[in-house]
Amino acid sequence: MTAAVLAVDGGNSKTDVALVAADGKLLSAVRGRTTSHQAVGLEEGLRRLTELVETAARQAGLDPAARPVARLGVHALAGADFGADVRLLERGLRTTGLTEADEVVNDCIGALWAGATDGYGIALVCGAGINAAAVAPDQRVARFDGIGDLSGDWGGGNAVATAGLGAAVRARDGRGPRTELERTIPAHFGLKRPAALTRAMYDKRIREDRLGELSPVVFATARAGDPVAREIIDRLADELTTMAIALATRLGIKRLPVDVVLAGGVFKTNDEAFFERIDAGVRTELPAANIIRLDVPPVAGAAREGLKRVAEGGPDAVAAARDRVRRELREWRP
Repeated sequence: MTAAVLAVDGGNSKTDVALVAADGKLLSAVRGRTTSHQAVGLEEGLRRLTELVETAARQAGLDPAARPVARLGVHALAGADFGADVRLLERGLRTTGLTEADEVVNDCIGALWAGATDGYGIALVCGAGINAAAVAPDQRVARFDGIGDLSGDWGGGNAVATAGLGAAVRARDGRGPRTELERTIPAHFGLKRPAALTRAMYDKRIREDRLGELSPVVFATARAGDPVAREIIDRLADELTTMAIALATRLGIKRLPVDVVLAGGVFKTNDEAFFERIDAGVRTELPAANIIRLDVPPVAGAAREGLKRVAEGGPDAVAAARDRVRRELREWRP
């Protein structure tokens, strides 16, 4: 027995894997470490993915050693930025034998598939980093390169954290305005001064990859009324707004009733001022926009797209299968 769909959402910090039956039943779902070829290399990424799929197969009552595990694999991956990336990943996936066929897309497209009502719209992904993509009703696609400073990007949890730490240091040494971040940023790590934190990171007593932990601290400090922290959060909201408007302009869909899907860990914040600023900013150019905070794991997008290809029966049966997997993944607690 094999699953109908292997759905994968591979981000820079974690990977979600789901095995789905042809009727939309969620057979199993697991979360593990990043499998990004950019972060850990292609060979290691494929090894980690294979381990996750085998774990999911065992949970589903399937033979983890059997190949293929599923008929179709749909992989929405951070790092699938250029055609060369996609071809590299597709070749690598073929060597695993996990599925009979594979499709690889950028993780922004997977997020859009998970949340958009009519299959088109704009996805804004804000996790450790930031990226966005849009699909027009005629399936034309527009997106950004999404490779950080080299492609003009600013945003995501790591950028917010870095800006917060920088503001705290500058406030304390006289280069910037005073801010509660001077206290809240080092306090997260049990320290009293920003300089103590930067020195601890420099000396590697605190790993630099923990810097992203400070993003929620900046949001919390902003909610408490700190203007410097709020300026950082406003900058993020404005950058996301700019991305949405730019993509809609490129596709000529500014006047359409377009879904704008917000996906990624940063959007788990309960900072309503942040969401209100995005909504107001987007609507200045996209008056019919429908802002959707994604309430299912983005892996649901890969699952739903896979079912569109392999689900059995007529249109109603396919729609029911796609609705079922979204509903069941909404209840999944990794």
